[in-house]
Parts: sequence; C-alpha cells; structure tokens
Amino acid sequence: MVTMKDVAQRAGVSIATVSFLLNDTKPVTAATRARIEQAMLDLGYRRNMVARALASRRTHIIAMAYPALEHKFGMSTAEFFTSAAEAARKEDYHLVLWPVGNDGVELRELLGQGLVDGVVLMEVQLDDPRIDVLRKSATPFALIGRTTEPAGLSHVDIDFDTTVEEAVRYLYEHGHRQLALISGDLNDPRFHAYGPWVRIDVAYRRVAAAYGLPVVVLPCSDTTSAGKAAVERLLGEYLETTAVLVLNEYAALGVVSGLKRAGYDVPGEVSVLSLLMVPETAAMTDPELTMMRTPGPELGQLGTEALIRQLEGADPLPPQLVPAKLSPGATVAAPRAPRPKAGAGRRGARKARS
Repeated sequence: MVTMKDVAQRAGVSIATVSFLLNDTKPVTAATRARIEQAMLDLGYRRNMVARALASRRTHIIAMAYPALEHKFGMSTAEFFTSAAEAARKEDYHLVLWPVGNDGVELRELLGQGLVDGVVLMEVQLDDPRIDVLRKSATPFALIGRTTEPAGLSHVDIDFDTTVEEAVRYLYEHGHRQLALISGDLNDPRFHAYGPWVRIDVAYRRVAAAYGLPVVVLPCSDTTSAGKAAVERLLGEYLETTAVLVLNEYAALGVVSGLKRAGYDVPGEVSVLSLLMVPETAAMTDPELTMMRTPGPELGQLGTEALIRQLEGADPLPPQLVPAKLSPGATVAAPRAPRPKAGAGRRGARKARS
C-alpha cells in the first residue's frame, strides 16, 4: 500500500509537506504541489478523504439543494447539475445532489450532520425559507435564482426580462400581433412564489403592453398533458392567436401535440416558441421547436464558482444575470390570413364550410 512517506520520498519533500497539501492545512508553493501531485499519480496514491476532513475540518464536498418533490427533473435541469459538478471537480471539490423540500426542514437536518462545506441553492422562491436555515447554520451558500430582495446574497440567475423581450421581438418581427403566453400556474400553492414563473409573467405583461399587443396569459402546470389542456382553452377562447410562447419545457411538447391534434399546422397556422428549453427537448417535436436556449451550463458553473470563492476566501463573484438565447427551430413562421371567428376550433370551422 502506498503511503505518504512513499509520496514524500518520490517528490523529494518532507512527510509534513505532503500532509499540508493533502489536508489543506498550510499553503504549498505551486512547484512543490506539482511535484507531490505527480508523485501521487506515479505511485497510484489515493487520498483518505475522511482523514483529510478530520484534519482540516472541511469535507471538500458541496451540495446542490434541489426540491425534487416540487419540481420535475428535465433535460434543462440536468445541465445545471452536470456543469456544476464539472466546475466543482476542477477546483478539487465533489458535488452531491440533495433533493430536499422547499420548506427547509430536510435541509436543516442534513446541515446539522456536517456533511458538506457549502450549498448551492436551486429553484429559489421569492421568499425562500431555506435561506434562513442556511444563515442560522452559518453554512456558506450561493443561489441559482433570486429572492424578492437579493441584495447581499451571492446569486446568479436567468435574465428573464431580456429573454422575454427577445422572444416577443422575434415573433413581432415575423408579423405576429396576436400572441399568448402559456405560463406557469401561479395558483398552485407550490409555485405561487416561484421566482422564474413570477418574473416571466411580469416581464411578458410589460413587454406585450409596450408593443401594443393584447395581453393573454394562460396558466399551465409543468406537464405535457397540461400543455394539451392549455391548447384546448386557447382554441376555445382566443381563436385569433397566431403565436404562442410556452414557459415549461414539458408543457411546450404538449402544446405542439395539442395543436396538431386539433388539426392546426405548426407553424403555418400557429407559431410556437419555447421560452426555456435545451436542444435535446426541442428535437422531440415535429417540427423541431424554436426556443430560447436555457443558460444552464453557464449558471451551473457560475453558481458553483460563487460558492467555492466563499469557501476559499477569494474575492466574491458579482451577481450575474444571463439571458436565454434564441435558437431558431421550425415552429415559427409569418402568420397567415386571420382564422374564422366562429366555432370552437379549426376542425369545426372546416366542417361548417363543407
């Protein structure tokens, strides 16, 4: 079994110097670190992470707290995780996923066990009880998201205002003047204060009004079936709509399916633009969805970097807002002539004319 003594002899340093590096208890020069790490690699030495944690009072493990019971996992969510894990690995940290609830109860219990050095908090509420739990436990943390008053909190987030403005402008420039937003269902108690849904709703109402467009917002939960149900309401109440923006990625799949089931051509008769999505999900529809590409890779990295800077005593990362970027697919086109106003749907109008 390879020991620290073997590593020290190979690197030409003392055992104490190897211990300083492994346990992060004293600084070691870059040249010495390189010799020790090369010796460890050559000899196949494996660090004892438990001993290191006991010696330094740090585990070099950080947690990403994600309320999995309230929020479904999607492909866009996975991008946050993978980019955060990669950013942690580059800084010699390990990232674990904590699927704890929004109320902070499970989080408090886990923090009491001293398992992690810090926490990256996801799916942030406007008034998030988990933040009080983290503060009271004196655990370093960073947010991917924002509360109502984010000043003084280390955070990164999607720039929802810019994202919505670009999406509406894209549809407007294609000639659309009758838009609808299929948003999140803020009447659901789990999401009434969910930051992204609230900010998208507010931003859309402001931007639509600025363009002189009628403001149509339909609530919708985060499922494919809910997207289909939203289409039924849209066709029943807002038949003049020529373009739809959809917030949730699962709902967007249902919207395209629901429109095609009702006999509508996408994008010939109704254009669809997904506000937050990744290419893998967009490719699931036929035609492929036009989307605002979620900045998950950037935010996962930035949120992790913000936390690690705290842990390492480095200069703090300034708060950053990153907009989603337009990724043209095949579900947006210029609108055709206005549809008949009579009838519950296109099929019904067609039957009436036959």
